[in-house]
Amino acid sequence: MRTVDPAKHRARRRHIINAATELFATKGFERTTTAEICKAAGMSAGNLFHYFPNKRAIFHAVFEDDAHDGAGKSERLAAARAADDPWTALLDTVDLLAAPATQPLVPALVMEAMIQAHRDHELEALLSRDNDEERSTVTALLRSAAASGRIDPALDPDDTAAWVMALIAALYTSAATDPSFSPAGQLPMLRLILHRFLRPDAAAVPERPRP
Repeated sequence: MRTVDPAKHRARRRHIINAATELFATKGFERTTTAEICKAAGMSAGNLFHYFPNKRAIFHAVFEDDAHDGAGKSERLAAARAADDPWTALLDTVDLLAAPATQPLVPALVMEAMIQAHRDHELEALLSRDNDEERSTVTALLRSAAASGRIDPALDPDDTAAWVMALIAALYTSAATDPSFSPAGQLPMLRLILHRFLRPDAAAVPERPRP
């Protein structure tokens, strides 16, 4: 029996995922064919199916695979929850969650995932787990920041987290639907909105958005 090199196997999977990601983002899941993915990845269908059983599995892998995240988003969220300064950790977490919206393909890919999740319960569960982790981190940081007097203690952490997540989501939907919208250009405005919304002294001492 042929021995499989795990590193080469992972690299080959990542190559397929990268090739398919651009197709899914530009054409959508339904209009992307397996033949197109094979052509973009430079391999036969038989070779492709050695790594993924079908197109749906490749689409799921786009959102499951953490190899392109460096240290990994989950690890960075865990580090934020353990940080000594919850206010700075909150701003860093917002930056972390908003940053992918500045990448050319990501907003359209996220929109496509939302569409497919309505008919794919497994994908919906995958996206929900990811969203729950993000929102629970934001909620925990809001609660800690309020307890330490860094944000307005009158704000309900759960309701406030929902609005923070909605603001981040707006970067993705606006970028996917409005060609003139620049997520990178709007990040300073997002930070300013958070300062004005969350800080009890924001109206008296406005803070400059971080560069």
